Amino acid sequence: MSYVVQTNSLTKIIDGKEIVKNVNLHVKKGEIYGFLGPNGAGKTTVMKMLTNLWKPTSGSIEIFGEILTPQSCEILKRIGSIIEFPTFYNHMTGYENLQLHCEYMGYYKHGSIENALDLLELSAASQKAVKNYSLGMKERLGIARAILCKPELLILDEPTNGLDPAGRKKIRDLLKNLCEEYGTTIMISSHILSEVESIADTVGIIHHGMMVKEIGMKEIERMSLAYVELVVADPKKAAYVLSEKLEYNNFKIIENNTIRIYDQHVSIKELSKVLALNDVEVVALGRQAETLEDYFLKLTAEVDRLC
Repeated sequence: MSYVVQTNSLTKIIDGKEIVKNVNLHVKKGEIYGFLGPNGAGKTTVMKMLTNLWKPTSGSIEIFGEILTPQSCEILKRIGSIIEFPTFYNHMTGYENLQLHCEYMGYYKHGSIENALDLLELSAASQKAVKNYSLGMKERLGIARAILCKPELLILDEPTNGLDPAGRKKIRDLLKNLCEEYGTTIMISSHILSEVESIADTVGIIHHGMMVKEIGMKEIERMSLAYVELVVADPKKAAYVLSEKLEYNNFKIIENNTIRIYDQHVSIKELSKVLALNDVEVVALGRQAETLEDYFLKLTAEVDRLC
């Protein structure tokens, strides 16, 4: 297996506290890797170590098959990144900031700045000082800078912060295009799981600084549990009918008067009829499929129980 990024027992300790603990991460060449975790889980810390902003306390990082060290300048030239919030020289224009980036990267391809600005729909604002950019425009300029030098690897920490739904979709489309057309390997963190679900090939879930799971999206789809979701006025009464009248055992009461029934052989018609005969008021009833968010919440809840 060809991994563009691989970590081995990666650990970071700050002020005596383990922020990241023995993380083994594997990003395959040419894929989009979704890096998921609650706030404070360690996502940004890992990404800072991958881009040499922070040094690991222990463990190692391999990028393009080479161990990352403080002297790995040539490796870093092949990477584009946004870590936390992109920063710029605010008194300079968007175009000048990108021009400066090309200078220190030693990248002088004609038209590359114009192309990056056009892809992120910033051409009209290219001659404005960045101090006059909105948060969303700065985020897009950060992405323009990250892709400017045609990197082989993109590491993007919450790249759609400050963007509206239309803007987020354009970024998703851009990332998929970079991956499919140019073979760019992309590692992206996001708290919006539906966004990752729509573009990722593989997801890595980190929680309390530990890697909980690395799994392909196709595998999640194959193992996804279908369930019947029932919303009722009185969940306790409905639960009694499900267990005593219909003899269902595999169901769970969750928030907002909702019950999920995981029995694969549930008949919607029979369920609706029996609930009505037993005077259970049904607000909504239908079949659902487990999403990435469901899978994520299930895994992190299991970790929380063990901690």
